[in-house]
Amino acid sequence: MSKLRQFIRKLEVDHPEGLSNTELFLTNDDLRPVPPQKRTWKHWNFVAFWVADCFNINTWMIVSSMVTAGLSWWQAWICVWLGYGVVAPFIVLNARPGAIHHITFPVVARTSFGLWGSLWCTFNRGAMACIWYGVQASIGGSCVLVLLRSMWPSVNNIPNHLPESAGITTRDFMCFFLFWFISLPAIWFPIHKIRHLFTAKAIFAPTAGIIFFIWSIVKAKGVGPIVRQPSTVHGSELGWKMVVSLMSCISNMATLVVNAPDFASRASTPSAAVLPQLLSVPIGFSLVSFLGIIVSSSSHVIYGETVWNPIDLLGKFLDPDPVTGKAANGATRFGVWFIAASFILAQLGTNISANSVSAGCDLTALFPRFINIRRGGYIAAIVGLAMCPWNLLKDSNSFTSYLSAYSVFLSSIAGVMITEYWLIRRGHFRVADLYTTKRDGWYFYSYGFNLRAYAAYLSGILINVVGFAGAVARNVPLPATRIYQMSFFTGFGVSSLIYVALAYFFPTPGSWKKFEEVDESEFVDTEHKQSGSDGDGSVDGDEKLKDKVDDSQEKVAINAV
Repeated sequence: MSKLRQFIRKLEVDHPEGLSNTELFLTNDDLRPVPPQKRTWKHWNFVAFWVADCFNINTWMIVSSMVTAGLSWWQAWICVWLGYGVVAPFIVLNARPGAIHHITFPVVARTSFGLWGSLWCTFNRGAMACIWYGVQASIGGSCVLVLLRSMWPSVNNIPNHLPESAGITTRDFMCFFLFWFISLPAIWFPIHKIRHLFTAKAIFAPTAGIIFFIWSIVKAKGVGPIVRQPSTVHGSELGWKMVVSLMSCISNMATLVVNAPDFASRASTPSAAVLPQLLSVPIGFSLVSFLGIIVSSSSHVIYGETVWNPIDLLGKFLDPDPVTGKAANGATRFGVWFIAASFILAQLGTNISANSVSAGCDLTALFPRFINIRRGGYIAAIVGLAMCPWNLLKDSNSFTSYLSAYSVFLSSIAGVMITEYWLIRRGHFRVADLYTTKRDGWYFYSYGFNLRAYAAYLSGILINVVGFAGAVARNVPLPATRIYQMSFFTGFGVSSLIYVALAYFFPTPGSWKKFEEVDESEFVDTEHKQSGSDGDGSVDGDEKLKDKVDDSQEKVAINAV
């Protein structure tokens, strides 16, 4: 028995001695407020983060699905500007508690759903992050295939030894596994040290995207034939196609809206997480989407069919010329190699920022005694491998249906969280109460569960349930389908309204005060000050004692951005 205890003890992550089991469930190095020496994200880091994030294949696929749905290039671009322009303020609003108090999403969720009630939301978001990790890795695998084909064309002829029921060929699985495997070392590094990865991605990915954009125009013999292609849908059908397209942009960002506090917690100042995000999201994603629109539209001019996956289109550049039968020359193969390599870097950065770190933060909150962000990231990688993500990317309809489905759950969580901070408690916080089960703590609610938040959350889901059934091939009334097609707004709006009403009639401590961003508990994290840990059990030698923190207790009051 003693050996078993010793083994379990070795599996535990670093934590202060003498904590009870309950306290171990509420805190570890990755759940406590980020110490000052690790708040390294400045304004330009957030800009680089979003520039890097928007340059990923998923962004191109979303806008390409709009073209395959029948929209013209300018109609698709309007949807992109509206979608990402609308979602950016939600990101900034939900990031605010993280930027002010330097805590991550699982801890921020405790303020609205309760100490234990937040665990379901954390699991929900963590599961989505694991699924998205697999999806992005599958896309990365297709990039690896094109890269290998550009060097060794015979890779395309690898025989298949997998059954049809697998949904993938031996060749494609090999490439998927290669991308999955080379991603593992990037998970090792703590969040505050990976910002340079996004800087590198922000340089190479845009360069490759612009080259791909120009190359497609040249192969289509100018931009004229591309932009003259009309939409193939009209009237009310066109209007709802645009609504669905707009919502696919918002749904694509739903997980980043919810986990906005994760990266904002590393902000050097609160203002670093405001304007850079508010501007970078719509501008960055819209410009990248424009490249995707033109590239996708050019495929119809070049090959007579619209190719919704840009990697498939890039792979066609390596195919023999349909007229002369000549294979791709060296210059073409090098160009394809550079674009594919840059897109691999883009997918790697996106998977770390949007999925690995998110899943790591969430799993840390679910099992803080045994899991930190690093271990959680590796768990996400394993789940992403096991879930066979290529089945979600078989066609554009499957892809957009998945985006809408998971937006239903996350939008309701975001509605409650944003309403809690900005309308109910109006910036007032008690950080100390986030790590204790004292009955008089603000976030203990009813035995650790805020029933008001759960009633609002379920209401936001229920309004979309009938429409969701229609999306999985059930016959449902048309109004239910329309409500579901706007699932982010309906889920967010209903959950927010219900939460405001319940909080008004059944108020909680600290609610309905004058707006002031303040920690009323005057929390001081002495453990972080003493340890200098990276949150993964290691000690950062560069930072161990370089930045000494003032030990006096100060009331955190920040009233201006």
